[in-house]
Amino acid sequence: QVQLVESGGGLVQPGGSLGVSCRASGSIFSINAMGWFRRAPGKQRELVASITSSGYTEYGDSVKGRFTISRDNAKNTVYLQMNRLKPEDTAVYYCTLYIIITELRSWGQGTQVTVSS
Repeated sequence: QVQLVESGGGLVQPGGSLGVSCRASGSIFSINAMGWFRRAPGKQRELVASITSSGYTEYGDSVKGRFTISRDNAKNTVYLQMNRLKPEDTAVYYCTLYIIITELRSWGQGTQVTVSS
């Protein structure tokens, strides 16, 4: 089993910045992808960003140029730096880990990000 523990999140004003992180533990294979999805009220879950263990990154169209994902493989931790935040970024952000060899995806409990003045 895989456990994902998220930290960060909270309330920030429009135009501000915020960081979230997620540490994975348990049965983690070295070849995997970690990332973030989000779900806003009344909307479907969408990809925010993902990064593979080799460093390949992918971003959702709505966050490109504003968010940056990174990871520390030694710590099994993924980071999401969110800049120039907008009210429409308000959502619950879920950390995810996808193990390529087993095709299994695990989810964190979610952390609330609220962008409001």
